[in-house]
Amino acid sequence: MTLPALPEESFQRVLCVVAHPDDMEYGTSAAVARWTARGIDVGYLLLTRGEAGMPNLPDETARLRVAEQQAACAVVGVKHLTILEHPDGILVYGLDLRRDICREIRRFKPDVVFGGGYEIEAPWGFDQADHRAAGLATLDAVRDAGNRWVFPEQIDDEGLEPHSARWYMTNAIPGSGATHGVDVTGEPLRRGVASLESHAAYLAALPDHPAPKDFIPQFTAMSGKAMGVEHAVLFRAHDLQAPPEIPTEETQD
Repeated sequence: MTLPALPEESFQRVLCVVAHPDDMEYGTSAAVARWTARGIDVGYLLLTRGEAGMPNLPDETARLRVAEQQAACAVVGVKHLTILEHPDGILVYGLDLRRDICREIRRFKPDVVFGGGYEIEAPWGFDQADHRAAGLATLDAVRDAGNRWVFPEQIDDEGLEPHSARWYMTNAIPGSGATHGVDVTGEPLRRGVASLESHAAYLAALPDHPAPKDFIPQFTAMSGKAMGVEHAVLFRAHDLQAPPEIPTEETQD
């Protein structure tokens, strides 16, 4: 079965929540480039400055990686970038993290929230601890943001309002539960590759890291087959306003 395209015509604002600088640039930013070109407002929330990701001193690494992330955002048309200072490498799932993500959801008012995976095992092996903490906290914060009695100080003292996003999405690959895809053939893919290339110093510090122009097109080509297009980025998308599916004898067969 060919995967359907995401209903982009209904998207106005998308908030992407990830743990580190560069997390968006491993393919997903190609979809972001398509969205911004279509007039969709995309914001990034990074939970750490990535200071533990290079052998340099942490403060120096943080400054470098923040600058590279700003450059990567410019390549794909992202104008709203928020970077928090939770500790890189030891990101902790908990109320503090949920509170900060909830605040940004209420502030940015997205109709789509993109978050990372929260499972221990990913298709490529064991996922990194920060990614898991970020993914689970984002999932919970999406629900938190719509409840005025959760983190009420943001409403009473900060002047924010409850906000309920329509969609929650995570990355997917062929055969791993993908529900929708985004055709990134052509210019979106070129911009997606260039956005990862913006992290030049970070990539140079990783031994034997392949060039973005070599592996990202290969990955998006495999995903494109699931959509029947040349290049695609796949997602598992949840419509949070859809009625719940009630199991029947037919669905259990």
